[in-house]
Amino acid sequence: MGVTRSREARNYFDSTQGRAAVFSLRPTFREKKDLAGILLRPKSASWDGLGPKKCLASLPTCPHGGRLRRRWMNQTMAPSGERLIDLCAIWDAGVYLPSAACNRASSGVARKRLNEAEKLSSVREAQLKQLEVTRPRVLGSRERGQVPRMARQPPPPWVHAAFLLCLLSLGGAIEIPMDLTQPPTITKQSVKDHIVDPRDNILIECEAKGNPAPSFHWTRNSRFFNIAKDPRVSMRRRSGTLVIDFRSGGRPEEYEGEYQCFARNKFGTALSNRIRLQVSKSPLWPKENLDPVVVQEGAPLTLQCNPPPGLPSPVIFWMSSSMEPITQDKRVSQGHNGDLYFSNVMLQDMQTDYSCNARFHFTHTIQQKNPFTLKVLTNHPYNDSSLRNHPDMYSARGVAERTPSFMYPQGTTSSQMVLRGMDLLLECIASGVPTPDIAWYKKGGDLPSDKAKFENFNKALRITNVSEEDSGEYFCLASNKMGSIRHTISVRVKAAPYWLDEPKNLILAPGEDGRLVCRANGNPKPTVQWMVNGEPLQSAPPNPNREVAGDTIIFRDTQISSRAVYQCNTSNEHGYLLANAFVSVLDVPPRMLSPRNQLIRVILYNRTRLDCPFFGSPIPTLRWFKNGQGSNLDGGNYHVYENGSLEIKMIRKEDQGIYTCVATNILGKAENQVRLEVKDPTRIYRMPEDQVAKRGTTVQLECRVKHDPSLKLTVSWLKDDEPLYIGNRMKKEDDSLTIFGVAERDQGSYTCVASTELDQDLAKAYLTVLADQATPTNRLAALPKGRPDRPRDLELTDLAERSVRLTWIPGDANNSPITDYVVQFEEDQFQPGVWHDHSKYPGSVNSAVLRLSPYVNYQFRVIAINEVGSSHPSLPSERYRTSGAPPESNPGDVKGEGTRKNNMEITWTPMNATSAFGPNLRYIVKWRRRETREAWNNVTVWGSRYVVGQTPVYVPYEIRVQAENDFGKGPEPESVIGYSGEDYPRAAPTEVKVRVMNSTAISLQWNRVYSDTVQGQLREYRAYYWRESSLLKNLWVSQKRQQASFPGDRLRGVVSRLFPYSNYKLEMVVVNGRGDGPRSETKEFTTPEGVPSAPRRFRVRQPNLETINLEWDHPEHPNGIMIGYTLKYVAFNGTKVGKQIVENFSPNQTKFTVQRTDPVSRYRFTLSARTQVGSGEAVTEESPAPPNEATPTAAYTNNQADIATQGWFIGLMCAIALLVLILLIVCFIKRSRGGKYPVREKKDVPLGPEDPKEEDGSFDYSDEDNKPLQGSQTSLDGTIKQQESDDSLVDYGEGGEGQFNEDGSFIGQYTVKKDKEETEGNESSEATSPVNAIYSLA
Repeated sequence: MGVTRSREARNYFDSTQGRAAVFSLRPTFREKKDLAGILLRPKSASWDGLGPKKCLASLPTCPHGGRLRRRWMNQTMAPSGERLIDLCAIWDAGVYLPSAACNRASSGVARKRLNEAEKLSSVREAQLKQLEVTRPRVLGSRERGQVPRMARQPPPPWVHAAFLLCLLSLGGAIEIPMDLTQPPTITKQSVKDHIVDPRDNILIECEAKGNPAPSFHWTRNSRFFNIAKDPRVSMRRRSGTLVIDFRSGGRPEEYEGEYQCFARNKFGTALSNRIRLQVSKSPLWPKENLDPVVVQEGAPLTLQCNPPPGLPSPVIFWMSSSMEPITQDKRVSQGHNGDLYFSNVMLQDMQTDYSCNARFHFTHTIQQKNPFTLKVLTNHPYNDSSLRNHPDMYSARGVAERTPSFMYPQGTTSSQMVLRGMDLLLECIASGVPTPDIAWYKKGGDLPSDKAKFENFNKALRITNVSEEDSGEYFCLASNKMGSIRHTISVRVKAAPYWLDEPKNLILAPGEDGRLVCRANGNPKPTVQWMVNGEPLQSAPPNPNREVAGDTIIFRDTQISSRAVYQCNTSNEHGYLLANAFVSVLDVPPRMLSPRNQLIRVILYNRTRLDCPFFGSPIPTLRWFKNGQGSNLDGGNYHVYENGSLEIKMIRKEDQGIYTCVATNILGKAENQVRLEVKDPTRIYRMPEDQVAKRGTTVQLECRVKHDPSLKLTVSWLKDDEPLYIGNRMKKEDDSLTIFGVAERDQGSYTCVASTELDQDLAKAYLTVLADQATPTNRLAALPKGRPDRPRDLELTDLAERSVRLTWIPGDANNSPITDYVVQFEEDQFQPGVWHDHSKYPGSVNSAVLRLSPYVNYQFRVIAINEVGSSHPSLPSERYRTSGAPPESNPGDVKGEGTRKNNMEITWTPMNATSAFGPNLRYIVKWRRRETREAWNNVTVWGSRYVVGQTPVYVPYEIRVQAENDFGKGPEPESVIGYSGEDYPRAAPTEVKVRVMNSTAISLQWNRVYSDTVQGQLREYRAYYWRESSLLKNLWVSQKRQQASFPGDRLRGVVSRLFPYSNYKLEMVVVNGRGDGPRSETKEFTTPEGVPSAPRRFRVRQPNLETINLEWDHPEHPNGIMIGYTLKYVAFNGTKVGKQIVENFSPNQTKFTVQRTDPVSRYRFTLSARTQVGSGEAVTEESPAPPNEATPTAAYTNNQADIATQGWFIGLMCAIALLVLILLIVCFIKRSRGGKYPVREKKDVPLGPEDPKEEDGSFDYSDEDNKPLQGSQTSLDGTIKQQESDDSLVDYGEGGEGQFNEDGSFIGQYTVKKDKEETEGNESSEATSPVNAIYSLA
């Protein structure tokens, strides 16, 4: 059975009660991830299909960067006067984040979220393609490999974005509610380098907030700019934005200069950046007459462009005078400076002319330079196209080959300076025949693979997001078969100022102490200047409670009069940074900022968070209590964040109840309550199983669900991951799906989806349909079956405004009853010629009333279906056009996402023909900044996207897209929340602390960065670390940088797998969707001594049976000062194990010899190295196996020299020699008695008369018979030894060609047997040993 299950914990927004519910993550005990690990997943759609690296390369970078602040909190006033914090804005689905800290949302938005949670689309392809765990198939599964069993489903993307936003709020800066007095804060301003179109009015933005509302004034070129004296200049109401109007004439160039905005109220003055206003310029190309360029074939050529200087610089491209693009390749290409380079000119280059074109950004105009004409001198006047692919094209055309030389840059060395964070572009263009290849290298290291890419046919090297480690010497190598040359480019990386610690607003109570810190880095080191209310701090009135210490201002015993706005300006020759931070002194008792008595429903075993936003000065202390009990909730299953939110790590039944948060300071206390309800999870406890069914049978797929009875359950089905249409052959019940008369088209995967408003569960099974091979039971079944004939004679009747009756005549069923009719339609406006399914009807009807949409020119056709298949479509009916009407719906899937840091792309799914309802369908796109509640911007669009430009970095927008046609507008759309693009983080983690845990791990702790410096979604904190050196002398170490990621808003983490006894360096950065932020201060730490790794190449050799030699090499990683080695060994024989022996050696010893005490047993050796910390990893080897006792001959041969020295062996040999000697003596005595022995009756073959040794029937025993046998050896004492069985007494007795019989005669009946078993099986039971022979002779 193959079953796929997936769960998703969702939260809801209870629109009927106006209460927000906290989003709950999926069960942590099943996910085995921490909170941040689940949340921070990259959202590829936000890059518009580009990977992060591609996006970084494509987006422009501003090294100086305006202080484009983004705030997570939008402050509004509730009717009760309480401040509400809006943490709900997300770009993905236009919903309010279900969080206790959310602002009250309209019930329409809430209802939309509930509806979207129930859509089938939420459980389709994205759910079914997640990480799968497989299990073995069972009988009945199709042969399709392992079937997915458990598929973990993530929450929808809008949930990720929503919860990420809430996480970021946990560490956000505290802001003062707007009903309290406060100094001004700049909220919006134009970029530092502000280039404007001369055809439009000039807009210089400056907006601020404060209480009282601030007033604005401007300076131009550091002098007061009197707006009242210039009739063209005006300032927007309740804003400091300047509008310069040229409708009545005037030259925009007159207003160029440096502008700065001042926002002031009685508590201080805030400053904008110095905004440099420039008017875009697109000058004309100077007229010139260009003579034809004469060049020899094979020679290099440069066609210079020299475009007119524009602001911004124009985009250069080359075309012919007939506007055909110039084909570029390795031989012909355009340089970064706009010139066109020919590495070598060929005759075919004369076939066109070459014109340089400049496109200017603001005016959208293209200017064309007079074209160049080439005249190529050649030794081969015919331009034979067949030579272009010739393997030796140049020699075939008579062009001399030559070594490469550089056309750009000149010489062998050059230098280049680049600013940190910008792109470094290095270029080398070479001439030569054949065309040279270009390769790039960096001296002393490798090119940064994650940032480097090659452009322009390898002639250019681009390194994105340059950092200090990218400085050094790079060289390009140009080579062809004639030779090679190189050019070295020395790269220096400088840096405009970037924040290490940007000053933040300081909220103090009277008498409290505090500090403002302004730390920045750059190259050269930037200088820091403090100002207060826009004036240098040195000229400000003295304040005894204030002390300036370099980049820090310290406040002691602050009073109400200390309120002011401080500016920190840090600058070097490459740019500047300006930051405002106010000091506000307030005496405010605690107040709660969220709705009271919230109801939160969560699923059992999930993780959730209860929010309790508050404000007070001094900063209140917040505590949580449950059910009125007196103990504070913190620790164990509970975790309280700095902003007061209570996280419950894993919800249990006993966690249900009323939670009270109490905020207290010296001025009083405030409290709020949250009611938590715990619901049982939705589970499919009886899942559909894989089935194999015959065609025409009935199949039932079970899906029994257990869920919380207080939640509404919805069970739906998918087929092949698409919503299943329940036709008349199917019956859906609460716990099953029944398919009657199964056909081939029913084969596929079926997914049961059980969902509530909080979670869901999935289960999948596969249905295989087999052809029916049964014997026909009637005449109709015996006939061949076929697809039905097409229906005919379609007729439209009962024509109405929104309906029509369609009637048709069925075709022949071809021996298989028609089960269904499918009615399709086609319209000729949006998708002419494309047929769509309209409706489906049982096979028993031939007429149906069709529901129609307004303003569609319909044409219908019908398809008949039986169990064999579908018929051909009928001929189409006549057309019928319905009348038009305003749209009744709006486009769906509206999104707002930034593709660059200063824009927002609004997209939606366009409406189809049946929902247009009228001609000229278009869309009214509206947007506005969410927190400002400003007037709506709107534009009419005919496509499905619109890009809003010049947006601040990562701010929320309200978006609406409304459909409109010539009959009117659609219904008023609901607002969707989108976000503008992200920029690189501006701050690095501070107060980084390193604590060494052990020899291979450290713990890190740091202070979180403020949310407005992240400038996007906080993905993770990342630590870069590298091994600087080892504490062991002369030990080379790799200094390759490594990284450890800590996803989410975490304040601590662990870096493991370090090398002991080493010096390390570490830096930390903040990472958002755009990339890394600035690096923190480098931290150095040293890992203590550890245990060494295992000794290398441990070898055990046994040269003989008395000794065993051991050899080894030093460990690859000593991990400290080695003090020696420990060897443990033990003898074992089968299951018997001897006593363990331990030997300790010096650190320099790598050999040892063991004297064996037992020649039969084997030995097991365990070797480890030691440091002061202890013994390291051990390596174990065993001695070789002893000789096999079943083959003693081989064993003796292999160890002959060693056995001969053993006492037992010498004694055995002496005994055998004595027996042989006795045998010989007996034989000699017998011979001396007669000398002749009658043996004729014992011989196998009778002797012939020619035998010279037989005269009287006797055999003459001669000395020849005493010769050694073939294959035997003669010992020193005259005995005979046989090689095949040296230590066998029996074999020594059979050492001759024959043996003595019982009567003393020497016969050939008993022959020598090499195989002992063969001898025992073929000989008689008589004794054949020398001892038995002696008894016989006696």
